[in-house]
Amino acid sequence: MRTTEQPQGRTSHATGPAPGVGPGLSAAPALHAAAWLVWAVSAAATAQLASSPVYVSLVIGAALLIVAAHGRDTALSAAFPLLLGAAVAFAVLRVVLTAATTHGVGGAWVTLPSATLPTLLGGFTVGGTVEGPVVLGAAAEGFALVGIVAAFAAFNAVVSHAELVESAPRAFHEPGLVVTVALAFVPATVAAVRSIREADRARTGGRVVRKGRLLRQLVPLLESGMEKGVALSESMEARGFAHHGPGAGERAAGWAGLGSLLALGAGFVALVGGAEVVALLFAVAGVVALVVAVLVASRGTSRVRYRPRRLAPTDAAVALASSLAPLGVVALGLGGNETLRWTADPLALPAVDVVACLAVLLLLAPAVVPPARAGGAPASVQGPSGQAERHEPAT
Repeated sequence: MRTTEQPQGRTSHATGPAPGVGPGLSAAPALHAAAWLVWAVSAAATAQLASSPVYVSLVIGAALLIVAAHGRDTALSAAFPLLLGAAVAFAVLRVVLTAATTHGVGGAWVTLPSATLPTLLGGFTVGGTVEGPVVLGAAAEGFALVGIVAAFAAFNAVVSHAELVESAPRAFHEPGLVVTVALAFVPATVAAVRSIREADRARTGGRVVRKGRLLRQLVPLLESGMEKGVALSESMEARGFAHHGPGAGERAAGWAGLGSLLALGAGFVALVGGAEVVALLFAVAGVVALVVAVLVASRGTSRVRYRPRRLAPTDAAVALASSLAPLGVVALGLGGNETLRWTADPLALPAVDVVACLAVLLLLAPAVVPPARAGGAPASVQGPSGQAERHEPAT
């Protein structure tokens, strides 16, 4: 396919929705993508720091309310229950494996047949006594994991992924685009399977024909996946993605990134060897080199930037309120609050602290913002000079 030649030193990138995501099927998000990202990180950190089932339940409840209030009518948003179900399944599997391999902690509920693995495989016993504190402790840890996944699943359901890619620094444009396409894979596959099943039922008149059903569904799924992949590659080629080689700034950023990785690796080795001062020096040098790499890569590229909108005061307020939740939990932990974590030995109901609950409930800040109206905000295009020009969305 022929591509439009761009001026030397400039690379054209998509100015619409990211490839593989498709156009938005609902109103633009009520909050900026950066505000949603701060909320998701704050919710996940809160579930990790306050791992008591009481506070994790509040985090999951906040995520459900946020999705109910701001969930978008897109294929990516439809993946929220799927991701939540996968997290629950993983938590249950973790409980089963922990109960089958951890012994000698507390009273046994039941005794199962056991087998000891060879020393080469660890030498631990699988089976035997299933103990209450082990099962309850693993369940609490798995529930905290569900809370973390719920936070990012809700983020996936409410954010505009195209806006998230466009708001990223120029140095992270390609990785952000790859992540966005990867996020679109699961819901797109689920939608394809659903449509293939409906077509199969239509061909059979609504009757369930089990003979050859796997082949009838698998072949169209692979065919549609190949067609979407070819269409995506043609779209990226037509938009001039990676049309030119790396410039001088990108090469310098690459060498700076390599130096940062080497410095951080040397710092880790020095820390293992007990040379804490040397490790600190290498760590500082690695972080500085990484920051330099990002700045040089961002300034060394002349890609056209497409920004749907800028951060509004409401976005900043929601991000600030959300970030206060994990900060409040950290402050309570430093103050000796023992309700943040729950242990199954000795067995007792989780304790509750009102101040900690109020801190976690700060994650409901996005629910106060009214849902966005259909239409979306005006867009702005920012060129290499850094100046933005306003453009109304095409109708």
